[in-house]
This record gives sequence, structure tokens and C-alpha cells, in this order.
Amino acid sequence: MNLRDIKKDIEYVLGAFVDDCATVVAVNPNVDEYKAAELIEEAIQVFNTLRDKVNVKTGTPKKEYFNALRKEILTSTDALYEKLSAVVKESVK
Repeated sequence: MNLRDIKKDIEYVLGAFVDDCATVVAVNPNVDEYKAAELIEEAIQVFNTLRDKVNVKTGTPKKEYFNALRKEILTSTDALYEKLSAVVKESVK
């Protein structure tokens, strides 16, 4: 585990979420585009926050800090996917 891998993970996971939002809007015309755009904006904020956290020097050992960041990447992205799921469910009703 190193800094470069963490940065790539952040970019890949959140980039995949943004792609999924765009795909949902393209495939399902009933989805509210504004809500999807808000989710993309939120994903960008999460991306920036996580990238800032990667570059912070802490007193904790690197391995523990990077493991915590990886967990935060997954929990943040999972929360975004929950919101996207709610937007899709709303469009089906």
C-alpha cells in the first residue's frame, strides 16, 4: 500500500460512480437529471475531500491511516450509491 495506489483507488471508484450516474440518466429517461447532477457534484466533493486527506501528514502509521482511508472510500461511495438507488426508485414510481 502506498500513496499512489490510494490516489488511484479514489479516482477509479468515484470515477466509476460518476459514469454510473451518467449511464442511469442516459438509459432511463424518467430519472431526474438535476438530482443525478447533484449526486455527481457530491461525488466530486467527496473526491476532493479524500484527496486532501491522502496528502495530510498524520502521527498515525501509514498502514493504519491508508487502511482507514480505504474504508472511508468504500463507505462514502456506498452512501452515494444508496442515494443513486433512491433516485432510480423514485423514477420508477
